[in-house]
Amino acid sequence: MLNFITTIFNSFITIIQGLKLTLSHAVYAMKKFQHISVENPNYFKQKNGIVTLQYPYEKLEVPSVGRYKLHNEIEDCIVCDKCAKICPVNCIEIEAIKSTGEIGLTSDGTPKRLYAAVFDIDMAKCCYCGLCTTVCPTECLTMTSDYDFSVSDIKKLKFGFSNMTQAEIEEKKQAYAQLQIQKLNTESQQNQKISTQTASSNEVIKSKKLKPKITGKSDMDIKKNNKDEGNT
Repeated sequence: MLNFITTIFNSFITIIQGLKLTLSHAVYAMKKFQHISVENPNYFKQKNGIVTLQYPYEKLEVPSVGRYKLHNEIEDCIVCDKCAKICPVNCIEIEAIKSTGEIGLTSDGTPKRLYAAVFDIDMAKCCYCGLCTTVCPTECLTMTSDYDFSVSDIKKLKFGFSNMTQAEIEEKKQAYAQLQIQKLNTESQQNQKISTQTASSNEVIKSKKLKPKITGKSDMDIKKNNKDEGNT
């Protein structure tokens, strides 16, 4: 029973000490109120007073090496799929459509030959390792300073960067399919032409083999040979 009363007493003492500390800071803050912006070099040197950041009106300065929300400059993307392959958590989804020719150049002069039908990044899966930005050949994939993109629905953390409509996607797919059909028809015609030429060449060679040989002997030579054979 004595231990129980001692425990309760010590609990009250602890609560009173905590409240005393809290109230002392509150009183000091009201007497010495001095609001300093976060941009002020002395902001983090304050040991007393109000030092709470007035978010979202004030924000902490983002480090230059910080890795936050991913962004893809789709106009500079060549849809090489390197970022999706190196991602350890598979948060990047890409669907490429082959073009019928060169469709443009990136800002660094790299030719573009693929359309980005789908380029989605699921930031709910992202582990912020930055590997995808390292392997990007055109440096179109970067990690921005935007760290506040919280949402109430986790599905909204999947960001799409493709600017193609469904109609454009179907159009590009059909154009490439038609090009492949034309290539197959052209190859078939060329193969048929080669087969015809080969058959003609074989007929010429066969006819040459069947042609009788010409010995070059005259009628006098033939009669002389026959006479010599008779005398023998």
